[in-house]
Amino acid sequence: MSRRTYYFNSITNFILEDEKSVLGQLLINDEFETTDLQKIAWRTEIQILKEQLVEFSQGDIIFEYTIPRMGHRVDVICIIEGIIFLLEFKVGDKEYKKSTTDQVMDYALDLKYFHDKSRTRHLVPINVSTKAVEKQNEYYCMPDNIHNTLFCNEDNIGSTIRESISRINDTPLPALEWINSRYVPTPTIIEAAQALYRKHGVEDISRNDAGAKNLTITTGAISNIIDQCKKNNEKAICFVTGVPGAGKTLAGLNIANKRHHFNEDEHAVFLSGNGPLVDVLQNALAIDCAEREGVTKKRALRETKAFIQIIHKFRDEALTTDMAPVEKVAIFDEAQRAWNKESLADFMKRKKGIPDFNQSEPEFLIGIMDRHRDWAVIVCLVGGGQEIYNGEAGIRDWFETLADDYPDWKVYLSDKITDTEYVGKSDISTLLHGREYHCISDLHLGVSLRSFRSEKIALFVKLLLDEKAEEAKSVNNELKHSYPVFLTRDLKTAKKWVKEKARETERYGLLASSGGKRLRAEGIWVPSDINHVGWFLNEKDNVDSSYYLEVAASEFKVQGLEVDYAILAWDADFRYTNEGFDYFKFRGTKWNHINQERRQRYLKNAYRVLLTRARQGLIIYVPEGSDEDPSRNKDYYDRTYQYLKRTGMEEI
Repeated sequence: MSRRTYYFNSITNFILEDEKSVLGQLLINDEFETTDLQKIAWRTEIQILKEQLVEFSQGDIIFEYTIPRMGHRVDVICIIEGIIFLLEFKVGDKEYKKSTTDQVMDYALDLKYFHDKSRTRHLVPINVSTKAVEKQNEYYCMPDNIHNTLFCNEDNIGSTIRESISRINDTPLPALEWINSRYVPTPTIIEAAQALYRKHGVEDISRNDAGAKNLTITTGAISNIIDQCKKNNEKAICFVTGVPGAGKTLAGLNIANKRHHFNEDEHAVFLSGNGPLVDVLQNALAIDCAEREGVTKKRALRETKAFIQIIHKFRDEALTTDMAPVEKVAIFDEAQRAWNKESLADFMKRKKGIPDFNQSEPEFLIGIMDRHRDWAVIVCLVGGGQEIYNGEAGIRDWFETLADDYPDWKVYLSDKITDTEYVGKSDISTLLHGREYHCISDLHLGVSLRSFRSEKIALFVKLLLDEKAEEAKSVNNELKHSYPVFLTRDLKTAKKWVKEKARETERYGLLASSGGKRLRAEGIWVPSDINHVGWFLNEKDNVDSSYYLEVAASEFKVQGLEVDYAILAWDADFRYTNEGFDYFKFRGTKWNHINQERRQRYLKNAYRVLLTRARQGLIIYVPEGSDEDPSRNKDYYDRTYQYLKRTGMEEI
């Protein structure tokens, strides 16, 4: 019996097998305590399918197929004449609920994207509401061979499947081969956090094919360092690098989850200065936990806040005591965004009433963990070209602190941390003042998981921003069939595109730079504060959700998070000119040039963040501008549009 299924047999044998025998196997393989309601539902499904499938002499049936990435199980899968039918049962329901339709379509999409033997197959999702009135089905197939959801009650499953078979031609598919096929998912960070919190292993929810860097290797390398420190009473800091969307946060969450043990003297905590990311993950975990365990969201939220914390609260608590924190392992997400000495000193003086504070955030945080007398480990997750706030230190302050003040800490580095995106024009030996360090190649995640349709989107964005249009075009030509990037001058067209592309609960949203002040003339307001939890977690019927395309999320709200499809509204703050990209900030009535190199880097990185938020496809909207409005001069937008066209984006 495969661990992925509770019951598998040929349809012929299933019909001949005693009903109690089938039910018994489902009960035996149920990893949870089976409720009476579930037993009744299974018994009903078995009885209905024994009647409805009697005419199919060939084919196989699977009950409760597990989809690890989603943490759910498909009620029933029938593979007949090579066609995969997904049946989601709602026993006793008298209407076809949209939530059921969304659910079964999500299963189909998941299998299509992440299950090897389903990629080229016809998938037919079916909403089975047993007591509903028969509904006239429409039969049509989308370009990727996923069919529209069909609707059945307990009396017409067989006839509906037969009608589908008459319209589809596929080659035979052995069910065991399908069941044992590789499942190579790339979850959203929200789904990943939920799955890890449910005690799924990172192996279940991460890609493990030869073409992608297995997160297990990186988390294993970090675990080895932790084990060594624990055994030898040592202190160590390791720097994990990765391309945008490569799974740095997932690797950090996995370590926090594995080492979240108070009783083993190694409690770990995941810390981030990214407030929106922490808020969204804490709430997503709490909602999921509350639904699974039947507790209040408030109670669940208390628990999730111990697992994922905002870095400032960890820091502030340390100000009140000289004792070592309970955590022996601290994982700092987006470590390159830690505050420099000037910014943190200013904050401490204004907000905390500490006039003589003179440490950078890296210096203070290492000092907190150094309070442990035996062992401690700091894991710094570092994104290249991700600094977007004024006062963010980049990676240099970490190195300078280690070079000057903590000679007994062992330093482990990814072999890619020497790249200019991490350390600029400096070299590691200089930054560390010649002290010893260890390079470990497994501490780098080189493949983007966010854009699971392509591993080259990060490279495309880098070339685009580095003004290498021809090279970007070459990469884009490889992307076209797997990851569409479109260009438009019409906002309605952009909205129509994302709505048509996204199916069921696939999320889409509107993005724009925080400096995109003149998008307001196009009806796009970029507020500094939005309900980011609602934007990412609310469903389609909620006006605060991203689906409404009414509130644009800036780089500050989406860094570290993602949507399936995105509209990026491109303003004149980051515009292409005869000399290349130039940098502006809108004040009062006009655009003012940004001269400071650091602030220019922040703006470029803001667009890097925005360009890498979509997992499946992106459309860039560049306004037409107006000759009557100097702040929206057509040239500001036309030159940017023409440059983006040169990178090979298709216009619609």
